[in-house]
Amino acid sequence: MPSAVSLKREGRARADGGQLLADGHSGEIGNQAIVPRDHRWAVVRTLRTRAALLAVAAAAAMTAAACRSTRPVGPTVVPPTGTVRVMGVSRLSGAQLVAWFNGRQPRFAGVYRATVAVETLADHYVREGAAEGVTGDVAFVQGIVETGWFRFEGSVHPSTNNFAGIGASGAQASPSAFPDARTGVRAQIQHLRAYADPGAYACTVPPLHNPCVDPRFDLVVPKGKAPTWNQLGSGNWAASPTYATSILGLYDEALRFSSLR
Repeated sequence: MPSAVSLKREGRARADGGQLLADGHSGEIGNQAIVPRDHRWAVVRTLRTRAALLAVAAAAAMTAAACRSTRPVGPTVVPPTGTVRVMGVSRLSGAQLVAWFNGRQPRFAGVYRATVAVETLADHYVREGAAEGVTGDVAFVQGIVETGWFRFEGSVHPSTNNFAGIGASGAQASPSAFPDARTGVRAQIQHLRAYADPGAYACTVPPLHNPCVDPRFDLVVPKGKAPTWNQLGSGNWAASPTYATSILGLYDEALRFSSLR
């Protein structure tokens, strides 16, 4: 038969929900284990902490696995706003440039007057740009700005194959002429490299990939003085302070047309 002390202790334990003995230690009443309340909450906190740590570890493992994966997550799109370098790889193919050029709305006024089809011209820009490490797709857009969508309604005649206004500015303007469209594009690309690449020390092979056809290459001093498209204008290539904005704004439009922006 239990003593009076044990009955007193049992009563206190049960009155407290069967969780606490009078002496604050775990014990047993009949077949029921009694756990001190402070110890119970300590166990709960420990379990919660372990669960949180396991969740963090699982997330870290998933992230590590994703980083090790060689499967592409999706296209990395670099916005054209901000700094756009002249030297680099074209983001748009010739076909994409043509699709944008022909599908743009609203349509530009006037008649296309370049000496070759726009498909051929766009291909020249991408190929010649790749040869010299210049962003040929942006150079194509520069040609649009210079010629008014290849309408040639200014002082430069379409027969000159001068798509960049080379030699067309200044008090004694004398626009350069080239024998064919590809040579005209090549001259523009080489002139861009003179502006952007400090290593293009001379209009020769090397450092150029193709023979020099830019008659004003040596007039760019120092070489590499404008490594980004953003720096063109205000005396670099053109006088207009909005020259770079005009080019990059249309380039942004072309990228959006091909879902690259």
